[in-house]
Amino acid sequence: MQTTFVDIVSISDLHKLYSCPNPKHPLVSVIDLREISRENIREEETFYRLGFYAVYLKQLKGVMRYGKSYYDFDEGTLMFTAPGQAISTSRRVPYNEGWGLFFHADLLYRTELGRKIHQYSFFQYDANEALHVSDEEKTILHVCAQNIKREYSQNLDKHSQGLMLSNIELLLNYCDRFYDRQFITRAKVSHDIVQQFETALIDYFSQNSLIEQGLPDVKYFASLLSLSPNYLSDLLKRYTGKTTQEHIHLALIEKAKSLLWSSNKSISEIAYELGFEHPSHFTKVFKTRLGKSPKEFRNLN
Repeated sequence: MQTTFVDIVSISDLHKLYSCPNPKHPLVSVIDLREISRENIREEETFYRLGFYAVYLKQLKGVMRYGKSYYDFDEGTLMFTAPGQAISTSRRVPYNEGWGLFFHADLLYRTELGRKIHQYSFFQYDANEALHVSDEEKTILHVCAQNIKREYSQNLDKHSQGLMLSNIELLLNYCDRFYDRQFITRAKVSHDIVQQFETALIDYFSQNSLIEQGLPDVKYFASLLSLSPNYLSDLLKRYTGKTTQEHIHLALIEKAKSLLWSSNKSISEIAYELGFEHPSHFTKVFKTRLGKSPKEFRNLN
């Protein structure tokens, strides 16, 4: 069966989908999920592609599909989506409680939050990497969401946008903190993932030659561990101080150093064996990491 995509471009489109009254602000809205109607949501599997940022806090019983993953919601859970991402859900999933914060990128135009919104990497996490929050944490986030709603619900003035953006940023900063807490409370799982990644990295670079396979990328290891690339990098950064890409580069450099020490092969041959199409790219990566070109490094040893 062919997958159907429906684009929800604007906040107004979202209100129509949920059969809510017209939004009070064209670029931002906070919706009580208990008050929405699901009659406009199709019975058949449909992916709704949102044209704006979304933060859902949900308390429900049921299953939602996000990308290729199915997630069973049975506690207070926060999910995040960035513009262009697609979600799929059934109209039969009942909401016990929850709210959604939706804000368009145009609201962030030429603002400090707009310049750093990409730093909130949880907008690129998969559903099974959602944030689980305590009752106290839910209350903190709820206050931020209500402050945003209060600002756009009253007469707008010169302070309104700044206060809305401040509360959106505050909410996202709290989510960042709560994710740090979640990484810590799930230390056993996180350490297992780190070990699995390190084993996979060693195995990959243990090959005699990477000519056929080429250089691995972050997506390769994330897929191997059934994680999103951003989640894997954030987890590794918190536990090792280095991102996935930095780990890959370090393993690559160690492999390169070994080949430079133990063989008389030319720099071009070594670059080719390491999966580089162009020796100049290999030289650039090597020099960036060690401060010396492969030739200079070889001459010192």
